[in-house]
Amino acid sequence: MAEGNDSSQEKDLIQFDESSGSVSEPPEMARRNDSSQMRDLIQADKSSGSVSEPPEMARRNDSSQEKDLIQFDKSSGQARSSSPTSSSSSSSSSSSSTTQPSCSADVSSRRVKAARMRTKDGSSSSCPLKKLKYLRQCDLKLGRLTFSRTHSVLVDVDEFNCGKGAVPQGGKDMWHGNFVKMPCSPSSMMVVKFGHKQQTSRWRWEVIFKKLSALAEKTTASAEDVEKAIMKYNPKYKGQWSFDALYSFVKVIPKTENDFTKLFPKIAALALKLPEYVKKGLPLLKKGNTAAVTLSQVQISCLLANAFFCTFPYRNATGATGEYGSYPSINFTRLFGQWSSRKKEKLRAILHYFHVMTDKLTRPNGLVTFERRCYKATDMPNWRCCEEKMNELHVASGGTIETEGAGLLQVDFAASFIGGGVLGSGLVQEEILFLLNPELIVSRLFTEKLGDTECLIVTGSQQFSRYSGFGDSFEWAGPHRDHLGRDDWDRQQRRILAIDATNFKHQRDQYNMTNVTRELNKAYCGFKRRESDEPDIATGKWGCGVFNGDPQLKAVIQLMAAARAKRGLAFFTFQDKELKKGLQRTHHTLVTDGATVGQLYSLLENYCAVRKASEAHVNLFQFLSNTSRSRL
Repeated sequence: MAEGNDSSQEKDLIQFDESSGSVSEPPEMARRNDSSQMRDLIQADKSSGSVSEPPEMARRNDSSQEKDLIQFDKSSGQARSSSPTSSSSSSSSSSSSTTQPSCSADVSSRRVKAARMRTKDGSSSSCPLKKLKYLRQCDLKLGRLTFSRTHSVLVDVDEFNCGKGAVPQGGKDMWHGNFVKMPCSPSSMMVVKFGHKQQTSRWRWEVIFKKLSALAEKTTASAEDVEKAIMKYNPKYKGQWSFDALYSFVKVIPKTENDFTKLFPKIAALALKLPEYVKKGLPLLKKGNTAAVTLSQVQISCLLANAFFCTFPYRNATGATGEYGSYPSINFTRLFGQWSSRKKEKLRAILHYFHVMTDKLTRPNGLVTFERRCYKATDMPNWRCCEEKMNELHVASGGTIETEGAGLLQVDFAASFIGGGVLGSGLVQEEILFLLNPELIVSRLFTEKLGDTECLIVTGSQQFSRYSGFGDSFEWAGPHRDHLGRDDWDRQQRRILAIDATNFKHQRDQYNMTNVTRELNKAYCGFKRRESDEPDIATGKWGCGVFNGDPQLKAVIQLMAAARAKRGLAFFTFQDKELKKGLQRTHHTLVTDGATVGQLYSLLENYCAVRKASEAHVNLFQFLSNTSRSRL
């Protein structure tokens, strides 16, 4: 609940008693200033149990607070209401939940503050989306682009700061455990067999260059040409790798959408630019070390072109004991095999990206920063002692983090191996995000598996595609034109936060304060401010799909972490209207009762004890509403 303007208005509270369904007015309610306030009518619908606004409610005056009035029928002691009919193309309006007030007849002379506001998309929340803080509104004070011991920049900072654009930084190859081992490195060798038993070592890039050069010189190339090139410098996987998805894709997608036979040679030519575009060592973002890497969008496209042609050495072994066993896969081999409708849509999105990036007239050349943030256990809050209260919240059942949340800190419901199944068969929130913003895929090249108090933040990635659906219903919906501005480092004003939830094989395991605290710490790692002025957060049902998370518990955890970080929250429930209504009521109750993060942590301890003692499901939102007032 937003705080009023101190010069004209004090806050009024509506207390929701979920156990009795009544609305009670605190005795300390401040008197309204009639000279500076308008009256709003809040009509309570007895049949649905919520407080809703009439359609004619006037817009709020930012210089003060409007007056709200609940009109009661003296004959029954109940409030009358009419149902609002707001709707939007982006999300359908849902019916509000209701509360049955119980008040005396003289309550009509008192004014109380509205519990929620009706927004254009039909969602009802304590904060309109436009009131949250976006990246474009933040005064980040970046200054000149610089590198440091913990920030590697692969473009020439002097050239960039002089306005000459993103020119690759000169340097030397680094062939050891702290850097990406490049296919063009002089140390990258491969075994080549000739004759019956003879073999020799050859420079890997020499073989790659020969095969991709031949492909790049073609006017058109087939999926078979792509396969032959890849297998020439990956001979040990002959008979193991399948390319049936790539073959089928080329057959079913019409050339009018994207002429892939002409595109494959262009991707090969882009891959061959690697020694020219990436001239210095690319450091690994390793576990336990806070560090950042800044690349140009063209450098990223070149690295991804090499991933497409599977050139990166030591990155094909999948076992945990391999040199890169703690890193995600980066070569595209899994994407090319085991044809499915999911693979078809993934390839449409990725190849559209390459279509843009291989055309000098359309490719952007800004910068993107990948930052791994690592914290110690001692950096985490003592949650039981936190005094912060709930911050602003916007809840919507329609809309998405990728669209309506663009410009906020967009939460990626990540796997600990960044990108999840984006190069395989996975196609839920994280994979979709990476397909819309393919530059995120390059993070798999250098980001080690995330630890419990670590996150990855990507600033500046560009969205290239639109989509519809989810999972098996996902479809690439065409090109996206990004209208976000750029910051002083020529990065898109988009910031994406990757935090991995715990994967609960048994759902009951999450109702344990050790696990709750782990999720609180993980969310706080990403939400924690590193600068004085940062955007608010766009999130949703984090870890609630295949990871078996409880949407109500995950919502409360994120509310607590955002409150501790002093940031507002936009929560998208992905068409889950019951979750939307329940979260609105719960947030309102917590704000009304003045609950602190520490007090809420204690309530969660009680809730987990109840869940442990009972086999029956206990609704968390109802539990908090029924117990918060008596225990706070």
